[in-house]
Amino acid sequence: MAAIKIVRRKNKQKRDGTAPLAVRISKDYKTNYFFTGLYVLEKDWDNVTGKVKSSHPNSKKLNNFLMKKLIEANDVSFNSKDSVTPKQVKQKLKGARGSKSFFAVASDRIKSKYERGTFSVAKSELSILYNLEEFLNLKTALDKATIINDIRERRKKRISKGRKSENSFIDSVQYFKKNKTLRFQDINERFIERYKTFCKADLGQKTRTITNQLIFIRTLFNLAIKEGVVDSKYYPFAGDKEKIRIGSGHKIGLTIEEIERVEDLDLEKGTSIWHTRNVWLVAFYFAGIRISDIVQLKWTDFKDNRLFYVMNKNEKPLSLKIPDKAKTILDIYKKEKRINNGFVFPFLKDAEAKNAEGIFIKTRNATKLFNKYLKRISEQCKIEKNLSNHIARHSFGNIAGDKIHPLMLQKLYRHSDLKTTLNYQANFIHKDADDALDSVINF
Repeated sequence: MAAIKIVRRKNKQKRDGTAPLAVRISKDYKTNYFFTGLYVLEKDWDNVTGKVKSSHPNSKKLNNFLMKKLIEANDVSFNSKDSVTPKQVKQKLKGARGSKSFFAVASDRIKSKYERGTFSVAKSELSILYNLEEFLNLKTALDKATIINDIRERRKKRISKGRKSENSFIDSVQYFKKNKTLRFQDINERFIERYKTFCKADLGQKTRTITNQLIFIRTLFNLAIKEGVVDSKYYPFAGDKEKIRIGSGHKIGLTIEEIERVEDLDLEKGTSIWHTRNVWLVAFYFAGIRISDIVQLKWTDFKDNRLFYVMNKNEKPLSLKIPDKAKTILDIYKKEKRINNGFVFPFLKDAEAKNAEGIFIKTRNATKLFNKYLKRISEQCKIEKNLSNHIARHSFGNIAGDKIHPLMLQKLYRHSDLKTTLNYQANFIHKDADDALDSVINF
């Protein structure tokens, strides 16, 4: 149980000689202070008893108030048994009005992600905060077309300011840190239902994108409850309340014949579309490595005719033999090893090696370019499927089918859990279902 006492913080003494009174909460060598809003002179404070001396004209009234705060703090600590931290006691004492806003908690998490270098996660979560702000400021009196257009214009302005360095990522984080317009207590079942409708109707988002946002909100709620920012009774995802269901869409990959069409496509060497085809094929040859990781490959990642690869998403290492088809493409780029600044492909040749955010931005720009040219490649190859960056992974899974043992596929895909591999590969194994259908239809 935490040790709780009323103290006078003399290190925060004001010019008039008064210093604030605070509830000091200590446990396991950690201490937090909840300021009561009261200030007294040193001569009016009894440090031993933790009370205002009778020399103060309002000593009785002040001591009654302090005793009430002391009882509240001890009640919080006792009712929470031994799991409560000093920080949680402090937050619970603040109550609903004094607690950090949803945006403040979110901005702390996003800043932490950004500082750790997980830029893609940080930027996607910051986008969710802007979506929530748009929802909170929604002017329902306007017609739908005007609402959608206004949201798009505001987004364009934000992006433009970012590109012109008029507003940095951290500037946006600090903006939300100060934003107190959304409390955790405001996010109930009705709020979530209305927000889902807004995302679908006004933002034009797909189900999975909306689900990701609900997962983010749920994660922040769990964090806020753990830190004592909000009481668990306000949790909107408990029991029969909001249920987050992760849908599973169709994962469609290319066939061997379609892959061969991409391989045989006659493209002018050195053009953007030529580089795009090469990057995509190398990703496929290495069991569907994510395109963003392929772009960042360096020649130092290759040793003894093997690729030693660490997946950016989960930092899982993997060593793969270089397939002959991949070697043919890599040999072309090896001649420009020095020009490309040690990178295999030319998209990061001007990037500063120590500038992690700069590399992220250039990688993101390259992947956007790839999707543009992959559409042209699919048209030229007469492939009716949606040829995108991620379909290289789906194509490997489609051709692998049930030919490769799940444990080996788990290793190739860098999945942490075999169940993830089995669920993923189930998208591409159709033989049993097809045979069952034939046995009934073809009687």
